[in-house]
Amino acid sequence: MARILLAEDDDDMRRFLVKALERAGYQVSDFDNGASAYERLREEPFSLLLTDIVMPEMDGIELARRATEIDPDLKVMFITGFAAVALNPDSKAPKDAKVLSKPFH
Repeated sequence: MARILLAEDDDDMRRFLVKALERAGYQVSDFDNGASAYERLREEPFSLLLTDIVMPEMDGIELARRATEIDPDLKVMFITGFAAVALNPDSKAPKDAKVLSKPFH
């Protein structure tokens, strides 16, 4: 079973994503900030990092950068209302990261 690490500071969005992903058969560990998600990632492996970009403590781009240093094979997807930030070549986001723009339903 694929394991997903979810970092999203919006409580409603995080609950929605956890519910949808678990219904689809994924195991999800969710956090409301990048720093806590990073600590979990250091403890156990995941198949996918699904992260918002704008979050307190550690933003999603920094989280993704650090996460792929730990696991270069980790897939990364940003969920954000600021897609241009993730796509900016100067953003230090992993080059093969995908972006899912909010809002989505």
